Amino acid sequence: MTLIPTLFLRARLQAQAARLLSQPGLLALRRRWREGRRLLANRPHEIQVFLRIDDPYSYLLVQILADFQQHYGVSVRCFTVLELQDDMYPEPALWHSNAFKDAGYLAGLYGLDYPSQELPDSQQKNPQQRRQQQSQQRAMRRLQASAQLLLLERRGQPDWQAVEKVFRAYWYDDTRVLDSYPLLNHDLNEHLRRNEQRLQQLGHYLSATLYYEGEWYWGLDRLDHLQQRLRDLGLQKADGTLMEFNRTWRDFCCHPVADIPPAENQPLVLYFSARSPYSHLGLEQMLQLAQHYRQPLMIKPVLPMLMRGLKVPALKKWYIFADTQREARKRGIAYGYVADPLGAGVERCYSLFAWAQQQGKAADYLLSFSRAVNSEGVLAETDSGMRLIVQRAGLNWPDAQAILQRDDWRTHWQDWAEANRQEMISYGLWGVPSMRYGELAVWGQDRIFVIERALRQAGAVE
Repeated sequence: MTLIPTLFLRARLQAQAARLLSQPGLLALRRRWREGRRLLANRPHEIQVFLRIDDPYSYLLVQILADFQQHYGVSVRCFTVLELQDDMYPEPALWHSNAFKDAGYLAGLYGLDYPSQELPDSQQKNPQQRRQQQSQQRAMRRLQASAQLLLLERRGQPDWQAVEKVFRAYWYDDTRVLDSYPLLNHDLNEHLRRNEQRLQQLGHYLSATLYYEGEWYWGLDRLDHLQQRLRDLGLQKADGTLMEFNRTWRDFCCHPVADIPPAENQPLVLYFSARSPYSHLGLEQMLQLAQHYRQPLMIKPVLPMLMRGLKVPALKKWYIFADTQREARKRGIAYGYVADPLGAGVERCYSLFAWAQQQGKAADYLLSFSRAVNSEGVLAETDSGMRLIVQRAGLNWPDAQAILQRDDWRTHWQDWAEANRQEMISYGLWGVPSMRYGELAVWGQDRIFVIERALRQAGAVE
């Protein structure tokens, strides 16, 4: 036992609380309670959507909201936002740089309109003075387009055709249209600030988000959850058809397999954090993908954000916990009985990784650890917890215990964990889970379909 009794009790209670909060029955109870309150107040079914003009995911979202609203007969209120909380983004420049490319994958998947190249101020080939001038112009048009969205918002029920026109003008840099928009005056700026406060007070930090009766749904990636919830309420129109927003995961590992030629420069790589809930989902799926296509998988652990001195605000932490629950249920992955390994648990996990790797057991070991701390409530800070994790992976516990008792392991794993993070950053990615196939690199377990598509192309699988 490596924890003193008080800390052990606290860790155990936290794990049990997480287990209780993740029960499907509790979610169903909360939804019934919200629906009862809505009926008592005689409120319509109303979705609140938060849009940001320079957010590519918002541009995709506005293209489907008119059909979505009509199909389910719900009311949709639009709230324009512009400035988001800086502390929610550990690497804001990399996040925004990746967003344009990432949204392009979704646009292609769902057949939505999307520009073929980034806005002019991001083109590095221009001279410095020219780039600065274009950046200033883009900032001004960002404000003008936001002002126009706010004016449309004030009309009540949104005119989605008009909203989409504003977004299209901005994303295609249509100066003729943009220059006709008003400036963001004091009155509209106050309106904007109220919208941003509303987003935070309701419990979120991203744009392109939809809020319905106590739950959040981000962009096209989470519309499948909202669709199912509205159907459960009997709101789907029998005579209507609407796109299903499940294409990122619907056909995962369902395609026939052809021989994919091995290539040293085309490895499957997963950047993983032992504390990240989304990494848990990413690990389960990447192992399934590697097995299905008979490809080796290299797992490269990195240090969690909090152990690198970065903060994860409570608002973000609770959303991630709730979002991981529903994503895990959708994909048939166990999650919820979480024993947070932050600190000693992560250190002990990483201290044994190189040893497990030398024995060809790296994937088995990390999978055993990830399942233990994310779905079984196992405390990795304890010897009993680590014994279970190690032995279940087919490794020898006395040998592992001897490594844990040495003094030099922390220096070794900190070096390679940081080297893995720097390699991840070199591919334009900043967070976990991130996946790579050769030079193709994507962020988030929602984009594993991009890796799978590349594998199928490499094997000429129909």
